[in-house]
Amino acid sequence: MGFQRRHTGPRRLTSLEISTKMEASNSTPLPYEDYSPGVWQCSPIGTNDFGRTFLPPFYYIIFIISILGNGVVLLVVHKFEKMNTITNIFLINLVASNIIFTLTLPFYAVYHSSEWIFGEPMCKLVTSAYYLGFYSSILFLTLMTFDRYLAVVHCIMANSQRRSIYAASLSVAVWIISLLASLEYLIYFTVEESQVGGLSCNDPRVGEWKTFALYKQFVLFFLFPLVVFVYCYSRITLTVMHTRMVKKHHTIRVIFVTVLMFFVFWSPYNIVLVMREYKDPNDCNSNLPHAVYVTNNVARLYFCINPVFYIFLGRKFQNRVREMCLKQDSCLTRQICGGRSIGSSS
Repeated sequence: MGFQRRHTGPRRLTSLEISTKMEASNSTPLPYEDYSPGVWQCSPIGTNDFGRTFLPPFYYIIFIISILGNGVVLLVVHKFEKMNTITNIFLINLVASNIIFTLTLPFYAVYHSSEWIFGEPMCKLVTSAYYLGFYSSILFLTLMTFDRYLAVVHCIMANSQRRSIYAASLSVAVWIISLLASLEYLIYFTVEESQVGGLSCNDPRVGEWKTFALYKQFVLFFLFPLVVFVYCYSRITLTVMHTRMVKKHHTIRVIFVTVLMFFVFWSPYNIVLVMREYKDPNDCNSNLPHAVYVTNNVARLYFCINPVFYIFLGRKFQNRVREMCLKQDSCLTRQICGGRSIGSSS
């Protein structure tokens, strides 16, 4: 969630120190400065200025792209597909996850531009909603990958056992797991104020709790999905290559792009977080704070628009979008032609 402060009884700054820091940043108080001993010994003013400039417009752009992209996916599924198929049940839940995630971004855009102005209840709600959408999005992608593996590699068994109730039950399980994983943020996040940083929405816990949260995310929501992705898509690729399936090269290309996008967008952030965990807090020449900003938000971009990556590459979906556009063009042409005929008759 960006570069956050951890408060463990920060020392009070003198008025001269506050004035000096404010003057150095040439801005209003920064929302993410951390003066906690042993956590971050370097002044984060440059990092916060970087975040203030970079993040708000980036969040608004992601918000617009995500709403439009996920909206198109829902529209196409609603108009051309059966809503109760296994794939579409998973897909609709994935879109719901991304929309929940996306709706939190305007709050963070305002937060990074100044401070947290929405109060403590919204701090808890927005943060838990962010992680609810974030975790469920990853798990639904993993579930869809495993389901595709069953449908291709174990098609006989899968066709006899895969039903709508199977998809609905697994979807409920994903939401429960994601809700439990995000519950700690609803409980522990709070609004705090410092003399320089203003109001911040963060988790005041330090030490082992922070380390546990880091490795929980790294193992459950990065390593586990990555292993499932690589294994399932490797088996799918081998199965496709050993059959005479039509257009198998296109299928393999879609598989490759799906795995590659997950790795490219999601890996850097997890690697940087682990590196920061072992970083010397007295090392003020490190670029890790900037790296956390950038990689975190690249990951956010992926989890907002992953349904677009996931199905826009499919030819069936491309044909549906083309068909929908052609219908719109046809209606527009008739309206234009009708208007011209009326005009000419007058």
